Amino acid sequence: MTKAFVRIFLAVLVLLYGVLVQAQVAVNWVSVQPGVWKAVVGKPESISLLKAAGVSAYEKGFSQLPSAAFPLDKKEIVVRQRDGKIYLRFPLQKEEKLFGFGLNFQTVNQRGRVLHLHVDHYGGKDNGRTHAPVPFYVSSGGYGVLVDAARYMTVYAGSAVRVATEHPPKLYDRNTDKDWNAQPYSDAVEMLVPAQGLEVYVFAGPSPMNVVQRYNLVNGGGCLPPKWGLGFTERMPTLSSQADIVSEAKLFAQHDFPLDFIGVEPGWQSMAYPCTFEWDKGRFPDPAGFIKELSALGIRANLWTNPYISPKASLYVAMKGLSGSHTVWNGLVPDVALPRARQLLKEHFLKEHINIGVSGYKIDEIDGFDNWLWPDVATFPSGYSGEQMRQVYGLLMQRMTSSWFREKNQRTYGLIRASNAGASSFPYVIYDDYYSHRDFITALINSSFAGVLWTPEVRASESAEEWVRRMQSVCFSPMAMLNAWADGTKPWSFPEVEGAVKDVASLRMQLIPYIYSTYAQYRWEGKPPFRAMSLVEGSGGQDLKDQYMMGDNILVAPMFTGEKSRKVYLPAGKWYDFYTGELAGENEVIAITPGLDKIPLFVRDGGIIPMMPMQRQAPVPGQKVQLIVRHYGKANGGFVLYDDDGVTFDYEKGACSFVTLRVQRDGNGNMAGSVSDPQPGKPYGYLKEVSWIFMTK
Repeated sequence: MTKAFVRIFLAVLVLLYGVLVQAQVAVNWVSVQPGVWKAVVGKPESISLLKAAGVSAYEKGFSQLPSAAFPLDKKEIVVRQRDGKIYLRFPLQKEEKLFGFGLNFQTVNQRGRVLHLHVDHYGGKDNGRTHAPVPFYVSSGGYGVLVDAARYMTVYAGSAVRVATEHPPKLYDRNTDKDWNAQPYSDAVEMLVPAQGLEVYVFAGPSPMNVVQRYNLVNGGGCLPPKWGLGFTERMPTLSSQADIVSEAKLFAQHDFPLDFIGVEPGWQSMAYPCTFEWDKGRFPDPAGFIKELSALGIRANLWTNPYISPKASLYVAMKGLSGSHTVWNGLVPDVALPRARQLLKEHFLKEHINIGVSGYKIDEIDGFDNWLWPDVATFPSGYSGEQMRQVYGLLMQRMTSSWFREKNQRTYGLIRASNAGASSFPYVIYDDYYSHRDFITALINSSFAGVLWTPEVRASESAEEWVRRMQSVCFSPMAMLNAWADGTKPWSFPEVEGAVKDVASLRMQLIPYIYSTYAQYRWEGKPPFRAMSLVEGSGGQDLKDQYMMGDNILVAPMFTGEKSRKVYLPAGKWYDFYTGELAGENEVIAITPGLDKIPLFVRDGGIIPMMPMQRQAPVPGQKVQLIVRHYGKANGGFVLYDDDGVTFDYEKGACSFVTLRVQRDGNGNMAGSVSDPQPGKPYGYLKEVSWIFMTK
């Protein structure tokens, strides 16, 4: 090598280094809420995830969280702009685990993965293409990061090693070292965003749960569903008529099986794929009468739809100039970023559906795949690209439709196929056509890091065992749903397990006081109602994919087809069997062999579980039900029981009750329960006399 060559080589290195340094951007971190900081990089685009969601932070909720300083070394956060893209780098410690990056189905700890965050139908791999590819991650070290941009992002979650790293991985020889790994240790999370500008948020803890709470509170606090949304729901076969659906509702009553709302699938429309949003006059000759008849049975109707407008729809002509450049199934894609498009849809949906009593929607087919959704080359009259619209369409649809019900002071609870960052407060639950029971539970766990809700719905089963196990799981999820759209299955389709299925659905109804109070925590405190074990105090950051918490006190350990036994991790503190009250273990992994008739449940020491007597439908405004309170273990306990009218937004104006349930030992060493008085004039749907059950003898 000549001296001249060396000089040229060094000069090139210096030049390249200079280019990189010049590309680096200095960022200013500004506190936007207690424990939350934001930095602006470049010129943010006119649409982003949080802008699409359009929510405001629930500021009062932050007062309940511990104070925390900026959780990262700012000098180690690197931002560069080059080639119309933004490069982000955040430091990682060797022991950190990474949770989040959206609704993943097979993995919980995302460290070491490469993800392409892209709204899509889940295709069987955790590669970032999913229904809610939320660009937010939570570290086991007690902090979180959100990148707010409506773009496809590439994430290297501790998977890329820089030459200039100050923490290089240990060198191994593959020929001789058994510890050689194709993916060496990396000390950074790096993200590539194809945008001219964006906003980045950093969330402090100090615990991972506190991080998630701050994230949800920035997004308006969690969703508080109507009480009826927590009951059981069935979706009818596609071509069911109004007479079929009313008959089905009566059949549920004959079987004394819970049913609060019923799903009306595509056949209600005069055309679907693309849609008219108009009733089929043959199957539904009297829509208003149909809704009224269901209402008389205590049942609400939820309508299936997708947004693609048929040339046969009365809306087609008016919406043609307000839609994208490409069709889906020959239907227009309405540009719901435009006020005029939203207004036309609102007028139609109010007149045809909501004003006659429809209670919500299932918004289908807005997630993918690429071969039938609008292409990235599509343009929209709002000026947003096909890519941007892909990332935010689910948010825009949730925001638009939920606002229609809010204006009527009426809560809704529905289903959605695509979502993203900013969706915490939206009353929608994600579902899909992928059908793995195990992966559904992992998705439920991961939903707690993404500010979304997920249902492991039941459709069909190959055996009675699978049927009851799936039913047990769905009854311990955000929406207890049987989706019979394809084959008309019933909860009692497998007679040999009909009793077990009815028992778990009945238990779901009995637990509504506990579940509703857990959702109140989501609304006011940002705590997800269904939680990964790594968010639980005393769990040691466990990244388990097959068990989770429902609220503060109940640990759920689903069983899967073919299993006679399983292992369950119990965090620090004593834990007790939900059904017997007997001690199950303490800070250990236990082996259990439950029967087919029950889903394994465990309650922490001192846990209080408010329940009510079994009834087929959720309590309605003005109804008073008996309060049955269970206590587990030997420790004193406390629980905040929440209540309101269950159907309106009056709770936001103070029309709600927070009642404290306590269990303490009296002077004789016996457990005694007490209930604080509800505030006069506030909604409170429980009788004064409380039945206390001390489960642990």
